[in-house]
Amino acid sequence: MSRPLEGITVLDMSRVLAGPWAGQLLADLGARVIKIEHPERGDDTRGWGPPWLAADDDIERVAAYYLCANRGKQSLAVDIASERGQALVRQLAEGADILLENFKVGGLAKYGLDYAGLKTLNPRLIGCSITGFGQDGPYAHRAGYDFMIQAMGGLMSIGGEPDGMPMKTGVAITDVMTGLYATIGVLAALHERARTGEGRYVDVALLDVQVAALANQALNALVSGVSPERHGNAHPNIVPYQAFACADGHLVLTVGNDGQFARLAELLGHAEWADDPAYATNAARVGNRDDLVPRIQALLLGRSRDEWLAELEARGIPAGPINTIPEVFDDPQVRYRGMRRSLKRGDLEVPQVACPLRFDGEPAVSEVAPPRLGQDSDTILAEMGLTEEDIERLRREGIVR
Repeated sequence: MSRPLEGITVLDMSRVLAGPWAGQLLADLGARVIKIEHPERGDDTRGWGPPWLAADDDIERVAAYYLCANRGKQSLAVDIASERGQALVRQLAEGADILLENFKVGGLAKYGLDYAGLKTLNPRLIGCSITGFGQDGPYAHRAGYDFMIQAMGGLMSIGGEPDGMPMKTGVAITDVMTGLYATIGVLAALHERARTGEGRYVDVALLDVQVAALANQALNALVSGVSPERHGNAHPNIVPYQAFACADGHLVLTVGNDGQFARLAELLGHAEWADDPAYATNAARVGNRDDLVPRIQALLLGRSRDEWLAELEARGIPAGPINTIPEVFDDPQVRYRGMRRSLKRGDLEVPQVACPLRFDGEPAVSEVAPPRLGQDSDTILAEMGLTEEDIERLRREGIVR
């Protein structure tokens, strides 16, 4: 089956997570993604271990972190600080459709590889710069890291228990969301280019993304004028919508409307709650959460987690277990949907998590494992017209690997 972005070439000059996440998604959608890496270090995340993945005879072990965001790409290891390396990147840009990069503001300009310079060679080129704070403004010069942005962007202020320390999420969620927004931006520019013939420049900032992703909590603050409180595993606008302890573990109960609450009340042996003015509507339950939640909690402690989950499922009351990550990949629905994948790199099995997009029932996911550093350098350079002697000379000079 053909994939939506077949025929599109992406020059991926990004590293760590947000940019590579966008590049991987474009690769899953069928684009050819050429990842530009430093000949010695490669992407920083190659060394962000343990854990590591390596075959017994593999001279290059690679961190699991790198493997999460670089599926489907080719690796060209080239020194962009050298004039010859810069010339190679410019030649690639002439035939590329999309440039992804996450250098500091102005970082590529000193090499003559910024979008403004490359667009003079290829007016159809779409550029996407991912930075911590954007291309302008008082913080534009600063480096940005996910943890710091979660703090500055308000996410940590609403995470954690009410009487505890503000908490970040367990995954670099701002980086991931920024990668998704970057993908949306370049796809929109790609669509527009089909009409105008001209590329566009997309400026994506981690802080902007984090602020935008505050969603209902942002509007809670803007409408009320009051900063939202931390509710731990509870929801600020819906009750009961939180984690509860059972006799042998925990579950999450997500009652989204009054009908579901009435069925829950009946299951818990208190059908009268559905008619009680203190609990009958969600607004009333939010106002009386300090009374209602402990009553629900006391009842749920009386039976095991799985017993409650079976009863809740039978009554159409949304609930689920709090799974560990190994349990997630053993879940029947996750297994059925094929979210755990394994790709071959020589004799090595490389674990992967599938792209969640499907087209006409078929998953959009590359079958190419994340590459070794410089794995495709010779192939790409040969396609550009370099001879074996040219490539060997570049290798001896340390310009390519």
